[in-house]
Amino acid sequence: MTKVIGKSVTRVEDKRLLTGQGKYIDDLGTTTNTGHAAILRSPHPHAYIKSIDKAEAEKMPGVKGIVTGQDIKSLLKPFSVGVTAPVKYFPLAIDKVRYVGEPVAIVVAKDRYTAEDALEKIQVSYESLKAIVDIEGSMKDDAPILHENVGSNIANHREFHYGEVEKAFTEADRIVKHKFKFPKYTATPVETYGVIANYDPAHDQYTVNANFHGPFVIQAIMAQALQIPSNKLRIIVPKDIGGSYGIKAGIFPYIVLCGITSKLVGCPVKWIEDRQEHLSSSASGTDRVTYIEAAVKNDGKVTGLRMKMIDNVGAYIRAPEPACLYRNHANSTGAYDIPNLNIDAYAVMTNKSPTGLIRGYGGQELYFPLERIMQIVAKELGMDHRNVIQKNLIRKAQFPYKTASGGIYDSGDYVNSFELALSTGKYEEFRKKQEEARENGRMLGVGLACIVEPSGSNMGYITVALTPEERANSLPKSGCAEAATISMDPLGSVNVRISTTPSGQGHETVAAQIISEVLAIPLEQINVVAELDTSTSAWSIASGSYSSRFASLGSSAVYYAAHKVRQKLFNITANQLGVDVSELDLDNGLIFLKDNPDKKFPLKRAAGLAHWHPLSLPKGMEPGIYETYYYTAEVAEPPDENDLINSSVTYGFVADMVTVEIDPDTAEVKIIDYFTVHDAGKLLNPLIVDGQIMGGLAHGLGGALYEELAYDKNGQFLTGSFMDYLCPTAPEIPRVTIKHTESPSLLLR
Repeated sequence: MTKVIGKSVTRVEDKRLLTGQGKYIDDLGTTTNTGHAAILRSPHPHAYIKSIDKAEAEKMPGVKGIVTGQDIKSLLKPFSVGVTAPVKYFPLAIDKVRYVGEPVAIVVAKDRYTAEDALEKIQVSYESLKAIVDIEGSMKDDAPILHENVGSNIANHREFHYGEVEKAFTEADRIVKHKFKFPKYTATPVETYGVIANYDPAHDQYTVNANFHGPFVIQAIMAQALQIPSNKLRIIVPKDIGGSYGIKAGIFPYIVLCGITSKLVGCPVKWIEDRQEHLSSSASGTDRVTYIEAAVKNDGKVTGLRMKMIDNVGAYIRAPEPACLYRNHANSTGAYDIPNLNIDAYAVMTNKSPTGLIRGYGGQELYFPLERIMQIVAKELGMDHRNVIQKNLIRKAQFPYKTASGGIYDSGDYVNSFELALSTGKYEEFRKKQEEARENGRMLGVGLACIVEPSGSNMGYITVALTPEERANSLPKSGCAEAATISMDPLGSVNVRISTTPSGQGHETVAAQIISEVLAIPLEQINVVAELDTSTSAWSIASGSYSSRFASLGSSAVYYAAHKVRQKLFNITANQLGVDVSELDLDNGLIFLKDNPDKKFPLKRAAGLAHWHPLSLPKGMEPGIYETYYYTAEVAEPPDENDLINSSVTYGFVADMVTVEIDPDTAEVKIIDYFTVHDAGKLLNPLIVDGQIMGGLAHGLGGALYEELAYDKNGQFLTGSFMDYLCPTAPEIPRVTIKHTESPSLLLR
């Protein structure tokens, strides 16, 4: 059988997508009594709601019902959050609005047009309040308070000390420091949010179709808000999601909103978000202020870091925040061997839209200041930036490497990958061109960056937001479990159900590749079911699409589930042939004796026996071929009493080199070339990996040069359409050279 794991197999998803046969949320059929929803949103960044008059809107023909915050107040509990600050967050504003775009009322009508028209008839009286959007300004004593019951705009604050930080700074030859600001920006997937919710009063159950890429922990949070057992909230995710990049985890308040509205109005409710709503009111990445100080020796060695990081989580801290602060906690020192670390971490609330998961969650906020400070160190020491990076990179012999904050980097050869990026980009040659260009008045520049990208979040990292004493009051949290279920029918064809809710990453293709190789059957014989149904799918509190987790965790669940199927087929065959299982092998749909390949047993015959003749099976074996495997990694342990945490189960490495020219008159940046080297361990499908790299590059380019969810000083939102929110498109994407190195994990099985 030809090996397919690691090959650039064409994506099985593409045929249906390219021929218009995809099944997205808006393609799902609805019953004739389904109402269509539109949401009235606040034009104010901060204001009390004095009154809402919906009488005229309710009289409009075709309007089925209108729901306000007061209507849901007694029916819902505030969404729970992973911090001790008592922030009360509901899907509709109750008595106060805290950002432009916050939902105030929801109209359900016979069609979307009628619902939109009815919004204009609703009269809301507001008492305007002073707004705050400045991150550091929100922490001042005289700042407007968003949540009076909290008494502060600081939602979470932790300080961490690892190693001998004071000694490192005392013994430093110099201290290099700088302040960095990172912008608030989003992901703008082609498909916006979509929810179809139906409340069944006979069973007190909610069935919700949504392009949500959970369920993970947020399913339980939604059930708690609805005050029902979690098995009474059935979430069904369609096969196709038109992009997310993390953003669609933020759909959860709208799932609850549409669900409770269905209960109150008495019909199924469908809501499809428009682009203006998505920009102003969906999830986004956090904007962050970072103060960073490096203790530096004269040879360029960095011996210690102090970082004060202040995340703006918007008007409400909501799940999974403040995870942006802590997802990269274990890799806070990046690719560098820096043993001494102090982190002062804050999550603050301002009158901006709430934040959440986004591609590279927390990574770009961390690496922007960390990589820039390494460049500033080089400048202050009069050294080449390249040499400072080389001086500080973790060496191959140090792996597995434990970081100051508890991360366990499983494998890598960072120096080799970095050198490959430099040689590919002809670094020395470009430096000479740069000097010549400057003599002629041209501004050429070269940028270097080395980062560690975590994969497969350890759910325990979220509890680092709590002190060790606070954590001790509840059960320890850890792990990264993912599940897959594989069944084989009587003719030997395979169905596999995954619970990683892909949104374009190619999970179906890679799952089929793994099963094809393990069971030695053609790809065409395998059907991957990517839809998720929380009532019928195998899933866990960690399941979903986030944190680059499919390649390390989802694929592992598929792999081991396939091996359970393989083992059962071998046991059946060994029983039939009267041999030991160890004597068997498998290829091209045939199970055969290793020492006598002519003695064969068709795989589909073994499967057929499991279905058609269960009495022929080995004693104690269950009929059928239906196997589920839950995978988690042993390295995903809870944080300890010293706040040490391995916040992800594996860590990749990236070395980038970019060359640019800047127009001295207009400051326009022209990217000449981009060179990137990735060590992601064993590549399951290089074609898909390269596509992911290009997508990540476009997203990073947008945040660096084009995109920002901008507000004026009074909290008014300024970028409500693509006229103002500028995304890079194909012409802006530079020439990119991608290379790979492979360092298989030394720790994961």
